[in-house]
Amino acid sequence: MAGISWHYVFKFIITGDAAVGKSSLLIRLTDQRFLANPDPTLGVEFGSKLITIPEENKVVKLQCWDTAGTESFRSITRSYYRGAAGCLLVYDVTSRKSFLNARTWLADVRQHADPHLTCILVGNKVDLCDPEQDAEQSSEHTRTVSASSSKNPKRQVSLEEAELFAKEEGLLFVESSAKSGLNVDQAFEQAARDILEKIHRGAFDDDQSPGVKLSKPATQNNSLSLDSAKSRASCCSS
Repeated sequence: MAGISWHYVFKFIITGDAAVGKSSLLIRLTDQRFLANPDPTLGVEFGSKLITIPEENKVVKLQCWDTAGTESFRSITRSYYRGAAGCLLVYDVTSRKSFLNARTWLADVRQHADPHLTCILVGNKVDLCDPEQDAEQSSEHTRTVSASSSKNPKRQVSLEEAELFAKEEGLLFVESSAKSGLNVDQAFEQAARDILEKIHRGAFDDDQSPGVKLSKPATQNNSLSLDSAKSRASCCSS
């Protein structure tokens, strides 16, 4: 583990209505497990994950802030939006209200986050829909999903409607299941790739964008940590 380093650190926020599965998505990403009934998020929860983007030959550390979905915590969670480079805007495919409210969450995020924010719309809980659909759906989302949505009364947001919303707002889009793990890693990786492309275009400045940081080599970081520890030890012993 001592030899692991990363090239970039990206600040991500996860937002959306309460009970859409934001905490479950974060736990699935960081721990590769599923909590059936997680406690409601009070304010924010934090998790981090190292991901590799092979085509870029880059290792990225995602620092993810899972924000509460209730209005009473809105003033607190807004402070975590500031400077975010990536956002998972989550709704529940079986809850039309959570999808409609996504517009409000998006406007709030865009008001407070980095102006070059990469946002991916995530339709969670597809496992509650047709099991065969969940098993066969690929990360590229074939149109067979929408064909089966009318047969299942639990689905309240069609694939086409969500895709249209994402296209209109300039968002990336994926449907996922925190329960099965379907497309969870892919959602974060897709957003991370988009942020890397923006870095290449010069949209993010390492010195000016708090949501994107260029990491120093691990050896330098370790050396600085050791020097700092020695300095503190000398100070305390004097």
